[in-house]
Amino acid sequence: MPKQLAELNIGRLLYPQDDPRVAPFMDNLALINGLAERAPGFVWRLQGDNGNATGIQAFDDPEIILNLSVWESAEALARFAFGTIHKRFFTRRADWFVKMPGPHFVMWHVDAGHVPSLPEAAGKLAQLTEHGPTEAAFGWESVQDMERWRQAEGIG
Repeated sequence: MPKQLAELNIGRLLYPQDDPRVAPFMDNLALINGLAERAPGFVWRLQGDNGNATGIQAFDDPEIILNLSVWESAEALARFAFGTIHKRFFTRRADWFVKMPGPHFVMWHVDAGHVPSLPEAAGKLAQLTEHGPTEAAFGWESVQDMERWRQAEGIG
């Protein structure tokens, strides 16, 4: 069966979601999510009634927000993350998010058409935290030749 790539990205906000200091991030979620949905290789993303996942609580800390999505490949995800306006927000993450003590981003392969659950995604993050990168749960550092690919693409 063909494989796709799932990703979970979590972050603990420095301030509550309605604080003006995180407004530049919160106010642009619809823009960034819409851009992702139109990006080549995008498959699916978790969203609540508000159109994003900020109201979905998967962790004990209510200030942790998440992004869970599926892409056709790591290259498609990287092209979106580092080759679009998303990169501007990514490079400003320290303005809005606490530096996490461990991994806050994980990728894993799923069968095409599989929609990952929050417990599955949280389990993959825990697996990466406990065991480091494996074939079952990994980060950008494990994507073979990612640095060479990014340089060839002129990304990041």
